[in-house]
Amino acid sequence: MTTRKRVRLIDGLRGFSLLGILLANMLIFQYGMFGKDILHLFHVPAADAAAHNILQVLVEGSFMPIFAFVFGFGMIKMKESLNAKNRKAGWPLVRRFAMLIALGLLHSTFLWDGDILLFYGAIGLLLLIFMNRKPKTLMVWSIIFLTVTGLIGLAPEDKADKEMQAMNHRIENYVQSTVTLYAEGSYAEIKHDRNTANPLGNDRAFALIMVLFSPLMTAPMFLMGMYSAKKGWFADPDENKGMYRRGMLIFIPLGLAMKSFHLLFPEMIGAGTGEMLGGFALSIGYIMGFSLWYAKLAPSPLMERFEAVGRLSLTNYLMQTVICTTLFYGYGLGWFGKVGVIAGCGLGLIIYGVQLFASGWYLTRFKSGPVERVLRMWTYFSLDGKAKRKKAKTMAVEA
Repeated sequence: MTTRKRVRLIDGLRGFSLLGILLANMLIFQYGMFGKDILHLFHVPAADAAAHNILQVLVEGSFMPIFAFVFGFGMIKMKESLNAKNRKAGWPLVRRFAMLIALGLLHSTFLWDGDILLFYGAIGLLLLIFMNRKPKTLMVWSIIFLTVTGLIGLAPEDKADKEMQAMNHRIENYVQSTVTLYAEGSYAEIKHDRNTANPLGNDRAFALIMVLFSPLMTAPMFLMGMYSAKKGWFADPDENKGMYRRGMLIFIPLGLAMKSFHLLFPEMIGAGTGEMLGGFALSIGYIMGFSLWYAKLAPSPLMERFEAVGRLSLTNYLMQTVICTTLFYGYGLGWFGKVGVIAGCGLGLIIYGVQLFASGWYLTRFKSGPVERVLRMWTYFSLDGKAKRKKAKTMAVEA
């Protein structure tokens, strides 16, 4: 009973994270990857500008880490499940991450440039070196990466730097060109722009910094998810209510304060650190808050729907792309840059609401989502998507 509830809580948390991810991604769907942070080019009204600020504090940068946390948690539980069947987890995990990379490449090439699957697959391969580490080691490395991230945020932005000014100018010109292209362009035109445009220019130093530091800035939550799995944070939600409550009361106010500091005083030293570390703190607070909510309400129809969305997380994530690009891009309804932040949030809630009910309905008829099924079949090299138990004697011979 405890094991089942633990798994269902993580499914629910994964489903909950998709709500925040969709609300944050609605800005990218509407204004583009580069346009979402320079909304003045779209002449948005004051109410939408205020709503954007609220989203920056409450949502942006605080739900993707929850998904990373659950991703790390799932790695450990998958390893434990395979070990219980006398199987090693190395190659199944490698195959799983390789397929995520392939799906990410297809997703970003043919549908949308806001893909996260490629990155998750790549960092999953890097995290394999931590699979057999002790919980204390995982926490130490998580703190190290958090410290490095905080130090990066202390670096002041030199607005007088000519190269930075030139890059900002290129980005603004590019965003202005997308207003018409993405609202009226054909699928082929938008796909060509997505795969060839380079508003950052040939700044190799900037590109190298992004490649080197992106894993460092996201690794802490992956490692904390692995740590929580090994420490049994969600083994018994009822008994852990006190921990969830304390974590919620500490980290939600802390995260909100740090992110608000960056928004209110962007020029002050440490504002960048507040944004980066505040996102992590708020995500931990949300994890604890949802876990407390789950412990109090489950079982309930609402929690079951969150669980259903989480069980179909990969399918739902890709469907969000299909739905939103059809709504906003020129080969669909062409709403790019026209709906607004507030209405976009409302639209996102409607889309997620449909997924809440559709996912539950789907799982009454099928055991897993279509994309999840293919991923499991490839991971385990099994037509039924399940790992086969290996006899202990066979393992001994192979060893």
